[in-house]
Amino acid sequence: MDVSRSQGSEGRGPLYRLYANRLRRQLSDAPVPRHVAMMIDGNRRWARQLGFATAAHGHRAGAAKMREFLRWCDDVGVTVVSLYLLSSDNLRKRDAQELTDLIEIIEELAEEISHERDWRVKLVGRPHLLPERLATVLAAAEERTAGNGGLHVNLAVGYGGRNEIVDAVRSIISAHQGTGGSLEDLAESLTPEQIGEHLYTGGQPDPDLVIRTSGEQRLSDFLLWQSAHSEFYFVEALGPDLREVDFLRAIRDYVTRDRRFGS
Repeated sequence: MDVSRSQGSEGRGPLYRLYANRLRRQLSDAPVPRHVAMMIDGNRRWARQLGFATAAHGHRAGAAKMREFLRWCDDVGVTVVSLYLLSSDNLRKRDAQELTDLIEIIEELAEEISHERDWRVKLVGRPHLLPERLATVLAAAEERTAGNGGLHVNLAVGYGGRNEIVDAVRSIISAHQGTGGSLEDLAESLTPEQIGEHLYTGGQPDPDLVIRTSGEQRLSDFLLWQSAHSEFYFVEALGPDLREVDFLRAIRDYVTRDRRFGS
């Protein structure tokens, strides 16, 4: 195994640490994004390249990297992070053994970060699609951290962006009918703001920055509505190989962009 690829930032040399400190200083007074969405990708390729027999090694290394990533975000002042961990498509299409391993890894990740700092954990997705144990672990992490005021961590599990929009519209219709309103009235008055309020992330700021690893440049049904005006940053590194300097460069790139929000 190439140990250098799996080491965290603490295992890197003095030049790396010097450069990372320089990037942090550049960002010390910068308007960092409030909400960062992360699409961790390339875990399976990472495992294959290192000769592991199963993808579970890559998913476990990717989960360890997500814990690091959350600390990086917290340290620079990001207030909300959304992690894309398991899509509704993954639940239908992944190999049974890989899915079993991945579910166990997500359970461990949710449990661990629910005890980290003052973070607040929230499930975004369809819990009824999940195995009972995983849904229970995620619900417990959410309940355990409900009163925390630190970094807000959205765990997208059993998630699909199109499903989320459908669920939001259903919620709006149900609430409207509950007040005795007609569908005609709703059709006349429906606004984007209403839909936003009924999304899984209702009440949160939309992601300012979406990061994806492994060089892939697509959304893969993640936060479709919320990312309408997001900035995107694509990193060539596979998920477990992501370094703190890669993250800091993404933040530095974000703060130099002129965000127009469609204007």
